[in-house]
Amino acid sequence: METIFETVDLTVPSGSNIILGYSHFIKTVEDLMEIVSTTIGNCRYGIAFSEASGERLIRYEGNDNKLVEDAVENLKRIASGHTFIIIIKDAYPISILNQIKLCQEVGTVFAATANPIKVILAKSENGNGVMGVIDGFSPLGVEAEKDKINRRELLRKIGYKS
Repeated sequence: METIFETVDLTVPSGSNIILGYSHFIKTVEDLMEIVSTTIGNCRYGIAFSEASGERLIRYEGNDNKLVEDAVENLKRIASGHTFIIIIKDAYPISILNQIKLCQEVGTVFAATANPIKVILAKSENGNGVMGVIDGFSPLGVEAEKDKINRRELLRKIGYKS
């Protein structure tokens, strides 16, 4: 079988952000749960992780059943081993990305977004692999001075700059 490429749309629930990454070990799902719950503990979240060997199950954790279900359903569509999805609500990925990247099993983070997202997959006889993502839409132009002012005000409004 030759390798073919396709894109898969992920579902990002309204008001949520999704983090898509690659990891390599069964304890990933629990380690990511600990990172989310200890770093941004009062957010709602669902986590799912696909094993690439052994039982090849989608493992899951979380404190919001709907977000857990959405994470699992997204991984079913991707159908790629050693892939994880975290869906968070009431928080931003910036609050946990460094901790996720420092997790000893995590190899890479492909995306952290609230935008519509497409995953670019390679399909082979062994299964699927994530090649990359299409996050949101293409730019429409370059920011003007008023756009810089709006950007700076937004960052202060949401508490990321003082």
